[in-house]
Amino acid sequence: MAAIATTQPGAAATWAAVARSARQWLASQGLPLRDSVLLVPFAALLAPARDAFAAQGGWLPRIETPLTLAASLGPAPQATPGALSGDAVLDRLNAQMLLRQQPWGGARERQDRRGFAHIVASMVDAAQAFADAAALHAPAQRADFWATARAALPPTAAPAAFESLLLRVALEWAAQGGTYTTDSLFAHRPAAWLLVRLGGADALAEALPAATGAPGLVIDLDADNAASAPPQRWVCDSLEQEAQAAAAQVITALNEGRAPVALVALDRVLVRRVRALLERQAVQLLDETGWTLTTTRAAAWLMSLLRAAAADSAAEAATDARLEWLKGWPPAAAAPRALAALEAAWRGGRPLQGDALALWSDAAQALQAFNARREQTLAEWLLGLSALLGADGSFETLQADAAGEQVLRALRLGSMDPAWRQAADALRLDLAGFTAWVDNTLEAAQFLPPPGPEAEVVLTPLARAIGRPFAQVVVPAADQRHLGAIEPAASLIGEALAQTLGLDSAAQRRVRQRLAFAQLLRAPAVALLRRRLDGDEPLAASPEVEALALARALAGTPLPPERNWLPAQQDVALQPLPRPAPAAAQDLPQRLSASSVEALRQCPYRFFARAVLRVTESEEVDAELAKRDYGNWLHAVLHRFHRDRDAGNDGGSDDSAALAAAADAVTTEQQLDASELLPYRASFETFAPAYLAWLHERDAQGWRWEDGEAERSVSPPALQPQQLKGRLDRLDRGPDGSLQLIDYKTGSLASLKAKVATPLEDTQLAFYAALEPGTRSALYLALDDAKAPVEVVHDDVVATSSVLLQHLGAEMARLRDGAGLPALGEGAVCDTCEARGLCRRDHWSGV
Repeated sequence: MAAIATTQPGAAATWAAVARSARQWLASQGLPLRDSVLLVPFAALLAPARDAFAAQGGWLPRIETPLTLAASLGPAPQATPGALSGDAVLDRLNAQMLLRQQPWGGARERQDRRGFAHIVASMVDAAQAFADAAALHAPAQRADFWATARAALPPTAAPAAFESLLLRVALEWAAQGGTYTTDSLFAHRPAAWLLVRLGGADALAEALPAATGAPGLVIDLDADNAASAPPQRWVCDSLEQEAQAAAAQVITALNEGRAPVALVALDRVLVRRVRALLERQAVQLLDETGWTLTTTRAAAWLMSLLRAAAADSAAEAATDARLEWLKGWPPAAAAPRALAALEAAWRGGRPLQGDALALWSDAAQALQAFNARREQTLAEWLLGLSALLGADGSFETLQADAAGEQVLRALRLGSMDPAWRQAADALRLDLAGFTAWVDNTLEAAQFLPPPGPEAEVVLTPLARAIGRPFAQVVVPAADQRHLGAIEPAASLIGEALAQTLGLDSAAQRRVRQRLAFAQLLRAPAVALLRRRLDGDEPLAASPEVEALALARALAGTPLPPERNWLPAQQDVALQPLPRPAPAAAQDLPQRLSASSVEALRQCPYRFFARAVLRVTESEEVDAELAKRDYGNWLHAVLHRFHRDRDAGNDGGSDDSAALAAAADAVTTEQQLDASELLPYRASFETFAPAYLAWLHERDAQGWRWEDGEAERSVSPPALQPQQLKGRLDRLDRGPDGSLQLIDYKTGSLASLKAKVATPLEDTQLAFYAALEPGTRSALYLALDDAKAPVEVVHDDVVATSSVLLQHLGAEMARLRDGAGLPALGEGAVCDTCEARGLCRRDHWSGV
């Protein structure tokens, strides 16, 4: 097989030289061009290669990659049931069945399901690596390869006996795989093979001339990798700055008419950020790398459906999963009002009614039908999922979405070939196992978004960026971690065995990466970017770049130094943002709560956001039990206890039992998880005796519980037309017949004392006293202190309440007359205010 080197700079000139070299060699050998085959390393090179031959006129050779040629020579052989297929999902299913047949396989799975899944994945990786290496040999020579591989395997008595055993199973499974997709290449008989070597040798392509007996020519484009021009080198301080720098390089190239542009993907997180920045500027991209399918909206919605189905039969309601599924469920999307009412009811802990109840009944029925059987085969689960999606229009919705269509294809929803069906029929799963299988399958698949109609930027891996007519190449993440670091070989095989058998090894990948980087530098313009820090870790330049710099320095043509990248500066006139002070004369609420009055006193704009705009933060429906939930629980426990308590009881064991019974009853009513409540319940067990001792002392003084959780609404003359509305935690009747207002608190005792130290600054008890005109005294009862319960008395609450009503009435009159509600932007309240972003406090001039 002959070999020639072509060393022209630039992609167009390179492919023109390839065409000339091929024509000249074929002419010298007396071989026809039209009956020859030119093989290029990957599909993106087909167009420039064909253009180069067409530009020179005359017949063209057949220009293909090894895979496209094999596909054109006939259909791929159908996978034999149980055999290694090259399909990662199918192969993992078959590997599970194969390992379960081993005496130790089933035991391993029962002991550690996660560990067994890792074993399956490792075995599939090893088997596919063996099969890839076998595919490089002609069918007649393959038996020798398997014999050599068996002899090279480590003995099963070695220290890593289990790994050696697993490796032998993987080898034998691969050896029985049968036909290979590329076997048709060895049966093809062209007039000549023309092999383009670019970014390293293609072992399969270069084996074809000898195996088929046809003459061959290797056109080596790696022989001389002289760069067209020295690359620009930029260094940044952070990932965000590097993303901005890379996006700026791309946009600058486009603005200067240098297109198409290659954006090389070395760091997946970084290029996702670069892509987002470019899309903001309406830059259209062709993404050749994709990202994990499970991160797409379609996959997330499908997973929420499965979690919702699992929650339908679980003791705890996974309401978040249900809501996520319902928001993408076509029947719910067609009834937005019912869906909004359903979400509001769930978040507010209220029972469903009307349309919301009807919507959830239909949804729950669909989920129950899907999850009717606790365990079934994977094929049955998939058929059931297809039926569920097809019944409500979800299947068509997914098909119409680019990611959704790939989700359906990855899960084989809609079609199953015999090999897949046999494997899916042999695997039995419950819903949790099926959900985990779907998640793992989507995690292993890649989503390739459709290209923009006029994409001039190509996001591509390093190995696919070479040999293409890019006018500008931008390489972010040209650092030690992403350009130069090589992943090791498959964990079971190891580097030494990989090199012995000619499998893809770390050494080969290092050579290919270095050759690809060298080829990349032949583009007309190259920009290399890196950052100094990755989080808190220092990050050095790539060893490939350092080697290039050393080689250029020895040749007397040193690289330009790295430059610090700074964003372009632009003078912008100051536009001070004033503090907002909206007026709401016609929109003031008719009913005022204690919290809204407190907000008005803290900051009028906060009152505007809460009471006028009614802006609220959505509650988490399935958040873990928090201190606030404990406070609500304790309020309910005390209310139930006092409501049911015999007013004449003088204490003793009956009160202790009644308080414990109230705690159990409220826990059941509120459907709280006993395990989550356990830390708080332990505190309650300490608190209960102290509370009963305090209560019995009050009983002895003549106090009696009068009412609790009492709704009140009043219309004070000074405040009309506004009303006051609220709920009182507790009212006690004293020995003299006077009413005492008690408000339970589970917060800080120090903050309560600070609150009443200046009585006129305490809004809550004064407000509640106004709701109950018969009140003569008031106190906070701290329930969560080490010395609880502790009374924190509000002095002269009647006078304080009168002052509150007088000034509140005057303030509401001013607001009804059109006075503004300014944002104060002062005090600690700003640190926790939910309206801080709305008032733009952090953007005011001079703040």
